[in-house]
Amino acid sequence: MRWQIKYYNQRLEEEILKLPAGLLARYLRLSDLLIEFGSNLGLPHTKKIETGLFELRLKGKEGIARVFFCTKIGKRIIMLHSFIKKSQKTPKKEIEIARRRKKEVLENESFRTERESAGKWKGQGCL
Repeated sequence: MRWQIKYYNQRLEEEILKLPAGLLARYLRLSDLLIEFGSNLGLPHTKKIETGLFELRLKGKEGIARVFFCTKIGKRIIMLHSFIKKSQKTPKKEIEIARRRKKEVLENESFRTERESAGKWKGQGCL
């Protein structure tokens, strides 16, 4: 069974899809790898931030971006938060947003993304 990628909300998905072309291409390539191999791609693609919270590491000619994600039972990867990196160290506020969202997703057994709730989620691929 392949992994599924879901998004915390539709706004996050749209934000990711509006990344500059090089970063978006990298995101799409890495999301294909996540679907095939799961969340543990390792450096330089993914990095563990803390227990249960990971970052997808995007680098392109336009700069560097990060997309935080967590996993749920049933081979589901939930994208939680994204941002464009402007300094070497990841800002604490960005990690805190991801932590809050991870907690909400993991504590709520019935957590469903907006797309699932609207009946639009087919559970295949990332887009």
